[in-house]
Amino acid sequence: MLVALVLLIACTNVGNLLTAQAASRAHEMALRISIGAGKWRLIQLVLVESSLLATIASVLGTFFASRSIPWVVSMLHVPEDPVRLVLDSGWRGSLFTMALASSVALLFGLGPALRASAVRPIAALKGTEDGKPSYRQWLNGVLAAQMAFCVLVLFLAGLFVSTFQHLTHRPLGFTAAHVLDMDCAASKKEPIQVWMQAADRLRSTPGVQSVALAGWPLLSRNRWTTDVRVPGRNVEAHSAYVLDVSPGFFARMHIAMIGGRDFWLGDRFSGTVRPLRRVGIVNEAFARAYIDGRNPIGRSIDIPSKDLPSPVESVGYVHDAVYYDVRETIHPTIYVPMEERDFNTFLIRTVGDPLGLAPTLRRIVPKVRSDFKVHTVQSQSAFLRWQMLRERLLAALSFFFAVIALALAAIGLFGLLNYSVTRQRREIGICVALGARPSHVVHRVTSGLLSMVSLGLFVGLVIGVVCGRVVQSLLFEVRITDPGTMVGPLTILLGVALLAALPATFRAIRIDPAQTLRND
Repeated sequence: MLVALVLLIACTNVGNLLTAQAASRAHEMALRISIGAGKWRLIQLVLVESSLLATIASVLGTFFASRSIPWVVSMLHVPEDPVRLVLDSGWRGSLFTMALASSVALLFGLGPALRASAVRPIAALKGTEDGKPSYRQWLNGVLAAQMAFCVLVLFLAGLFVSTFQHLTHRPLGFTAAHVLDMDCAASKKEPIQVWMQAADRLRSTPGVQSVALAGWPLLSRNRWTTDVRVPGRNVEAHSAYVLDVSPGFFARMHIAMIGGRDFWLGDRFSGTVRPLRRVGIVNEAFARAYIDGRNPIGRSIDIPSKDLPSPVESVGYVHDAVYYDVRETIHPTIYVPMEERDFNTFLIRTVGDPLGLAPTLRRIVPKVRSDFKVHTVQSQSAFLRWQMLRERLLAALSFFFAVIALALAAIGLFGLLNYSVTRQRREIGICVALGARPSHVVHRVTSGLLSMVSLGLFVGLVIGVVCGRVVQSLLFEVRITDPGTMVGPLTILLGVALLAALPATFRAIRIDPAQTLRND
């Protein structure tokens, strides 16, 4: 959608400037008609010029696209999973590009061509051809449409950039930096003690600070859910997340303990071993959902289990941490002690770059247990980067298109204001000769166009609010009706419009009435 909007802005901009150029060439076209040129000949002349312009623009656009593709691919690139883009459009892509360029040239060059062919020689030679209100209304209307498109692009870009910023600065509840996740499989289920032996061997590697185990890494899009209930509380059963972890997991991931204790190797979650009890550790969201935010330590929690029907006792209380998706709200979570598993994830906190130690750590695990096979090795930060890939792309591309839209709007307004000054040069000279002040001259030059700019800003903002509701599912903690979201695009575009209007207004103020009237 942003690409289509920028294309519309560019096309309306070029069409408007070509129309203004055709009006400024009214004297030339009148001379051509006077010496025998037909209307079709004039139309052909203007269409050839617009086709040459479209061809040059297409070549430059193709060159720029080929240079910018590596930048787009770099945003998709993750060290653990390199991305390579094969750009082979073939004859269909080339044909589509040629058809699009030809259509744009014909569509937006036809209006100026018809305008040029409809010149009345006598009126043009007298200098009265461009005084028709309908022509000025056409230019103003196209300018208003261009401003509306530009506001829409800026509004959507602001939504996507704000979403990416909110996600980037969202507290995760744990530290992802310098953590290496190493998935390992065993030939059969092994008790936690065996897995901890491998963890101790990894911990002795130079550059490794600490090692813990979990069923899977946080933010890996794996989850275990079950309905739980707290006895004695008149609260409906909620679906809570469950994650089995080893002792030391919370310290390794920097998830702060609020109260209670960490797991011990003797703790269990299932089985029928007596007198060991079933224990668990819950987060703040669990306490808020089930016991009104009070201390959960010592509370019994009913979790369905075919192995042991007795409840789980909460022995610890930790801060909230994002589990499944970086966009979701913090979910009630129960951490349970790890027992026998045939698949596990080593969470290895390193001193420096975790990927630098990956080859060494991968070779150590089979030496500890010959039946342990390492499947994948990647940094914890990679999960975060992958989950925010869509937001990063939308933010970067929408920001790029917003800059292009601003540049096109500034060029279009600059060209129309300069054209307006050129066409009103004689009137401005007369006004200055009669004592008009500079403020009156500026008002005469800019009043009509700036009113159209204001209209375009309003229409574009209304359309932006409607389109914002369509893309609401792509946003995170961003409201389309926030004052900053709505005022930002308007302020930026007004500032750009004022800067684009400065050269034309200075030129109008510096008009010498004596020289202008003498030349006329």
